[in-house]
Amino acid sequence: MATFDDLLEEAGTFGRCQKRVFAMLCLLSLPLSGVYVGIVFQGFTPDHWCRDPAVVERRQACGWSLTEGRRLTEGLGNRSKSCERYEVDWNKTTLSCDPLHLNLSKATPCKDGWEYDYDGRKSFVTEFDLVCSDSWYVDMYQAFVNVGFLAGSFAFGFFADRFGRRMSFLVSNLLNAVAGMVLAFAPNVISILMLRAVFGIGVKGGWMSTYVLLTEIVGVDYRRMVGILYQMFLSVGNIILPLLAFYITDWRWLQVAITAPYILFISFYWFIPESPRWLISQNNSAKAMEITEAIAKENKRKLSHFEKLTEEEGDSSASLMDLIRTPNMRKHTLILMFNWFTSAVVYQGLIMRVGIAGGNVYIDFLISGLVERIPFASANIVAGAACLITAMIPDSMFWFKTVVACIGRLGITMAYEMVVFVNTELYPTFVRNLGVSVCSTLCDIGGIVAPFLLYRLAAIWLDLPLILFGVVAFIAGGLVLLLPETKGVPLPETIDDIEFPNKKKTDVTENQQLKKPLKSDLTNNKDSTTV
Repeated sequence: MATFDDLLEEAGTFGRCQKRVFAMLCLLSLPLSGVYVGIVFQGFTPDHWCRDPAVVERRQACGWSLTEGRRLTEGLGNRSKSCERYEVDWNKTTLSCDPLHLNLSKATPCKDGWEYDYDGRKSFVTEFDLVCSDSWYVDMYQAFVNVGFLAGSFAFGFFADRFGRRMSFLVSNLLNAVAGMVLAFAPNVISILMLRAVFGIGVKGGWMSTYVLLTEIVGVDYRRMVGILYQMFLSVGNIILPLLAFYITDWRWLQVAITAPYILFISFYWFIPESPRWLISQNNSAKAMEITEAIAKENKRKLSHFEKLTEEEGDSSASLMDLIRTPNMRKHTLILMFNWFTSAVVYQGLIMRVGIAGGNVYIDFLISGLVERIPFASANIVAGAACLITAMIPDSMFWFKTVVACIGRLGITMAYEMVVFVNTELYPTFVRNLGVSVCSTLCDIGGIVAPFLLYRLAAIWLDLPLILFGVVAFIAGGLVLLLPETKGVPLPETIDDIEFPNKKKTDVTENQQLKKPLKSDLTNNKDSTTV
């Protein structure tokens, strides 16, 4: 009898087949950036003030600038009154283009919409006037996609463990293509929010299922590399996104550009294999062997003849109770949930802060996106310290403040990378996709509350959210130390492997010793054939 790891050693742990699949599926992380943090550009709130039809008419007739017309609605002074305007009785005012010196004392709420200083661009904020009393819709735009992520984690977690990683990939991308394109032409704010949630369901479900598939078809020595590079493409997407947003000035066409790749991804279904590990967990060893033989053939390797492939022990159906029934599984689940929550709150919070911190939003976003590509490690503490230090730097030192904030973003990106691949390594095969999905629901809850924490706390003090981000990042960093080391350890196959890790390590050592003569024989046979 043989395990899948035995077969994978002979088929190739990271051969031509795995490299091809990896190169294709990594592309899924690119448009995720636009879905996840595209609000920075699609929901950008530019400098704005109340619209007065009479002032607009006078400005157009006289050729005034926006600033000159704005003075007649806001009045003079340093304090911007973007939600109020001064009342002017134009019937008592001489209609000329000379500079007006009006006695502006009575302010009233805006009643004819707003004007925006946005240089011909259009966000959904400017299209639907989501400012002042309606500004909370911007928070909801980000919250609803995270509601979708939350639903997608559960739905596709069960779906992928029940029907397979490959089918989950197909269904999610079909959903993404349809929901994303319809969203680009949604007629009102309510329909936009509903479609954002549906879009989030498919995007999150497909991304997580693909991540699990990649880690299951490569050898233990390549698992972390594959996981890190797969997520690194999200950082590449963060570099591409501001460039797209700079040249695509309408938020609707930017949405089309974000969605278009998912149409292409549908075709990948016919070029990727199902996970043999999942098939074995479903007691379908024959199909698993067939796929493994195909992998070996593409890798130009041959498999030894095995009479039987070891089936997974225990129940092959995943259950939520499996995640908390035993002590180690429960500890892992709770710690990972808190780290997912922290990563989402701090990561999204720091990115969305770019849109309200001042400066050039395109350049600032691009710089912070470039920072994410530095090698990753566990860095919650770095992120926490950077957030706290940033909050204490005076606004007059803007560039220094930006640099330290970028260090915080680097730290939380590194922590994000860690929690994803560690999550896959701490659950057995039959419940792995469900475990990752359930734990990552806290990421989605964090994403739901992140815009409210950022925008509402920033209204009190711009740097107040950073204090909160710093504290939770420090706590998360401490909890990570309670998790076991997974480097170089084969993926667990059963709950017993989690609860009794020392027994698993002993078995691995014995298997490695037994495999040495086999590898030697294979090498000798290969040399003899060559001669």
